[in-house]
Amino acid sequence: MAKVKKATEPVKVRLKKNDLVEVTTGKEQGKTGKVLKVFREKNQVLIEKVNLIKRHTRPSPTAGQGGIVEKEAPVFVCKVKLICPKCATGTRISMTQTGEGKKARVCLKCKELIDG
Repeated sequence: MAKVKKATEPVKVRLKKNDLVEVTTGKEQGKTGKVLKVFREKNQVLIEKVNLIKRHTRPSPTAGQGGIVEKEAPVFVCKVKLICPKCATGTRISMTQTGEGKKARVCLKCKELIDG
């Protein structure tokens, strides 16, 4: 019998909250925004003002007034690239250890440390 693979197995998500990212594929291609939240178990990120969806809400005491609400939906990590603050382009990143033994992210285009 063939081994059945899970739909979304967790991968190493190297993005953090407040990172500036660019969407590389899909209907939101070319848009940039700040990461609001990272869902590591689902391999998804929530990006500010990207992948907006409309939800119809009913009035309630906790939610307040009802109506049509626009909010962000998560995007898969494989569809976004981190924007390097030094070279200002969407790039892949790798991990390295600094002199103090801490892990830091490195831009693969300009070879500069992103955080650290």
